[in-house]
Amino acid sequence: MDHRIRPLALAMALAFAIPAQAQDSAAMAEIVVSAERDQTAGSTTQLEGDKLRRQGARSSDVAGLLQDVPGVSFYGAGAVSSLPAIHGLADDRLRIKIDGMDLIASCPNHMNPALSYLDPSQVGTLTVYAGISPVSQGGDSIGGSIVAETRAPEFAAPGERLFKGEVGAFYRSNNDARGANASATAATENISLSYTGAYSEANNYSAGRNFKNYTATGRAGERMSRDEVGSTAYQTGNHILGMAMKNANHLFEVKLGYQDMPEQLYPNQRMDLLDNEQKRINLRWLGEYDWGKLEARAYHETVDHFMDFGRDKRWWYGNDSRTPPLTAPATIDPVACGAISGSCAQGMPMYTASRTTGASLKADVKLSDQDLLRVGSEFQRYRLDDWWPASGSGMWPGTFENINNGERDRQALFGEWESRASANWMTLLGLRYERVTMDAGDVAGYANPGGMGSNQGRDANLFNARDRSRSDNNWNLTALARYTAHAGLDIEFGFARKTRSPSLYEAYPWSTWQMAALMNNFVGDGNGYVGNPDLKPEKAHKLSATFDWHDADRSRELKLTPYYTHVTDYIDAVQWDATANAPRAVPLRDQFTVLRYANHSARLYGFDLSGKMPLAQSGIGALGLNGMLSYTRGKNRKTGDDLYNIMPLNAKLTLTQKTGAWDNALEVIGVAGKNKVSDARNEMKTSGYSLVNLRFSHAWKQVRFDFGVENLFDRYYEMPLGGAYLGQGTTMSASANNVPNGVVPLWGTPVPGMGRSLYAGINVKF
Repeated sequence: MDHRIRPLALAMALAFAIPAQAQDSAAMAEIVVSAERDQTAGSTTQLEGDKLRRQGARSSDVAGLLQDVPGVSFYGAGAVSSLPAIHGLADDRLRIKIDGMDLIASCPNHMNPALSYLDPSQVGTLTVYAGISPVSQGGDSIGGSIVAETRAPEFAAPGERLFKGEVGAFYRSNNDARGANASATAATENISLSYTGAYSEANNYSAGRNFKNYTATGRAGERMSRDEVGSTAYQTGNHILGMAMKNANHLFEVKLGYQDMPEQLYPNQRMDLLDNEQKRINLRWLGEYDWGKLEARAYHETVDHFMDFGRDKRWWYGNDSRTPPLTAPATIDPVACGAISGSCAQGMPMYTASRTTGASLKADVKLSDQDLLRVGSEFQRYRLDDWWPASGSGMWPGTFENINNGERDRQALFGEWESRASANWMTLLGLRYERVTMDAGDVAGYANPGGMGSNQGRDANLFNARDRSRSDNNWNLTALARYTAHAGLDIEFGFARKTRSPSLYEAYPWSTWQMAALMNNFVGDGNGYVGNPDLKPEKAHKLSATFDWHDADRSRELKLTPYYTHVTDYIDAVQWDATANAPRAVPLRDQFTVLRYANHSARLYGFDLSGKMPLAQSGIGALGLNGMLSYTRGKNRKTGDDLYNIMPLNAKLTLTQKTGAWDNALEVIGVAGKNKVSDARNEMKTSGYSLVNLRFSHAWKQVRFDFGVENLFDRYYEMPLGGAYLGQGTTMSASANNVPNGVVPLWGTPVPGMGRSLYAGINVKF
């Protein structure tokens, strides 16, 4: 292991060397995930246990488990890889951790975000910091934080042995989605072995009505119905093997994770994921003492990722009438392609490989009964290669190097002081420093530097001639206070300064060629993007407050969270003229285009309102009402443009009914029309809509059965954050003209949501 991780071993050795009397004074408690609990403090929400995993019957997307958290929305992507957004900030602007690991999407389309490596059945807790995030929860972000933890280890009572497990399965009617999960734990008083695994797959889903006037897929003889949303199928498997050892006040864990995703098609991208393999190892040690606790962690992840055209998109390009295979062959055949008159290409193979190594050392020190000090250091080393082998004439025999030897390293130190000066006041003050260093190697286009109407040679030479290394010194500050005015009112308010350096995919994609630029897009708007090595770090200043009115037992709650965020050097984009290699003088409208990342200034503001109350207790059980309302507004202060993919005003009202072992709900969702859109990106407007969902659940001692109906009235709607529909046809063209054997995706069609779907799931514990 890298020599920079040696301090972890030293810390562990010192901790185990602490005298026995110190160990005996703080014997470690048994770690068990509570059966069912939601915790909220201010704008922080924690979801735990069976109630969280129950939603797996409705969705296989872990991010989707947060749909009832105020302020959280979702960028549309693959069926199990949506990108959560908090108050208008998404993806790399959020800090998302899994079991303490910072994982990075290794794909020019961000098809493998951190939460896509878990199945809902594997989640133990999900914590969302939607307001002011503590510096101890991570840096290199300007939005909130999402912390996912898999199931904690369980140990047997002294002198006993423990063996337990769970199996489950689900089915959803609209897209024929089906899957299964299993978990097992075998433990003694000091050793715990566990396994959790899940598999799921689905076909394309159907919208509430026909939304297109064509049926071509770009593959000879292959058609799809006009209400079918192309490229929404998927297949994935996730596995976690864990071992934990407990000795007095020490806990040591090893978790091995593996994902095999043979397919995840994307309705708002021009390419599809056709293979993703992730392997990870996560080591953790925790020691608890009378003075506090000490935690050390080290992890390593490898990702091998492959993209090409899925079965709903055109695979052969050129004057060829043959029916292509459904998937790309292992090798490209230049002889067969060369025999075709005119240009020819067989697919568009794209490969990404990354390696991530990280470590952290953290301590919670009890300064007094009222004061707690958190200190820590973190390290992350990230390496990325992104290359596209030749697949046709005008390319052979070269390989397009999108990012070559990409490097991004982070080193961080933080300190955080939590104080409870009285029963009414809690304050939190934190400071975090991060040094982010980045670099990338020389690049090259395909063999013909000017072929296919591109500027590959010019762009590569300009990129290679410049200094690409950079170092950013980033500071983060959090100041938060919580005041209990009386038993029924808590007030939380705070300020945060957060800083995020650009990602490798924002800084280093170098080609202005339209085809290459179209491959670099992680927002699903159908446009192409060019990187900018001169981007400055984003610096956000956020003010937030939460007013929490509630009964003593919290059976009645009402929360209001207003917020305001000003972002200096916000990374937005400008339309780019490839020929002049400069910003486009006259922007293109109502069509797909190419943009280059650029620093601007932005502001975001809005509010979240949520609450719950009991309605009645009668012969049909306990009736209750839950609701939430969210609004976000985002503006580019330099150009006056609206920020991209901002969720419009939306609300959810849920009538709950509980009687005996039944737990049921009637849910109504309302979303206003999205009329404030990004002109630079030619973002499409969407109409307002409302949906009705029914949910039923019955639990026995060892068995739970969940079933219901999503979109009860089969309503057609367009997802406000779903992006542009690119799910079928000749997706590598951004023009508006039909071509042989397929149809070019036309600008102006947002991705529609799913029509009516019945679902059922069962889980059995033993």
